[in-house]
Parts: sequence; C-alpha cells; structure tokens
Amino acid sequence: MAEISFPLPDLGEGLIEATVLEWLVAPGDQVERNQPLVEVETTKSAVELPSPQAGKVVRIHGEPGGTIAVGEPLIVFEVPDNTAGIVGTVPVEEAPRRRVRLTAPPEDD
Repeated sequence: MAEISFPLPDLGEGLIEATVLEWLVAPGDQVERNQPLVEVETTKSAVELPSPQAGKVVRIHGEPGGTIAVGEPLIVFEVPDNTAGIVGTVPVEEAPRRRVRLTAPPEDD
C-alpha cells in the first residue's frame, strides 16, 4: 500500500487559502473518486471538494474553522501500490467525424 497526499487545490481567482467548514469523511473511511470530502469556504464562496481518487482516508488536515493554504496537504489516502501514481484518468474523446452527404449538383434550367 502507498500513501498519497491531496493538497488544497487552487480554487480560482487568486485565492490563497480556504477555511474548513465541515469534513464529510473521517480517517478509516473508504472513499470513491468524486465523492465529496470536505466543505471549505473562501472569500468568494463555500464549495464541496470531491475526491480525486478512490482510497482509504488515512489523515485529514485542518479542523473545522481552521485555515489551509493552497498547496498544503488537505487529506492523505492509502491506495494499492499499483495505483499510487494514478490520480485519475482523462477520457479520450475523438474529434467528431463529419458526415459527408453525396448529392447531385443542382441542375441549371
């Protein structure tokens, strides 16, 4: 098993920190990718942060009411060794194919 830390992401518009409002998971919980982890508040809004991956919660950083800076550890997951380097997958989308319609050119009268 390996441990992976998930830092507080940049929440946009030059925000440098967020306040933890409520943890939605606890150490020992098994979480799925995109499951809400924590509700944080910035000077702009309150948001729920989803999990970037599946795994077991090992540690959480920041008590409710506490402030965490962007880039500081937010939560630590325990994951199987073979997935330690994989945070998520990006779906591959092919460019839409243009349908070609064969029609006869218009006739001049």
